[in-house]
Amino acid sequence: MDEQSGARILLVDDEREIIRAIRRSLMTQGYEVFTAESGQEALQAVSDDHPDLIILDLGLPDMSGLEVCQRVRASSNIPILILSVHEMEREKVEALDLGADDYVTKPFGLQELLARIRVALRRAARPVSGTAAVITIGPLQVDIDRRYVTVHDQEVMLTPTEYDLLKALIQHPGKILTRKMLLTQVWGPAVDVEPQTHSLHVFIGQLRRKIEPDPRHPRFIFTIPGVGYRFAAE
Repeated sequence: MDEQSGARILLVDDEREIIRAIRRSLMTQGYEVFTAESGQEALQAVSDDHPDLIILDLGLPDMSGLEVCQRVRASSNIPILILSVHEMEREKVEALDLGADDYVTKPFGLQELLARIRVALRRAARPVSGTAAVITIGPLQVDIDRRYVTVHDQEVMLTPTEYDLLKALIQHPGKILTRKMLLTQVWGPAVDVEPQTHSLHVFIGQLRRKIEPDPRHPRFIFTIPGVGYRFAAE
């Protein structure tokens, strides 16, 4: 049984077989599970039951899962894990841009889902992003106040853009950040996303060469194809 045993999870899906399978697996891990089969039921459950995490299918009968995500995120920072299918790639990215924390694509293995849940709950239990003056993940250390970066206690010289990109990533360990989210945080809200996507790819490559032991096999910055990037959770 894992360290988040007893966490309250809201499972939102209109396919009852999927609900039964996931619910059974979560309960064997010690989670308290309650379910909703529509967007309205989900929003009511969030208000009434105060879950610690939401597993949200995007294809609901009464409203888009995107709308549910947006309405939940307007008033809460509850971790949201998206269930999607390959045909909904665009909607998946939109959900992440709206504040969802992660996703799994159907069909998925239950062990993969459980691992994503554990990461999301650990991240939610941490202090609010940005409160730590120094962030350490493995041999990498970032002093936020001093804009000072070391790997194995050796200073790493970063350009202002490389540093801002690293800061955006390391303050959300384990969370998928879409290209749009990163470009907006680093280049500003007025950025034209599509033309700058290649620039983002170039800067990620430069950053990897400076902080990764082996840039071809990243330890810290992982590419999520078609979506964006994820920084190592541990």
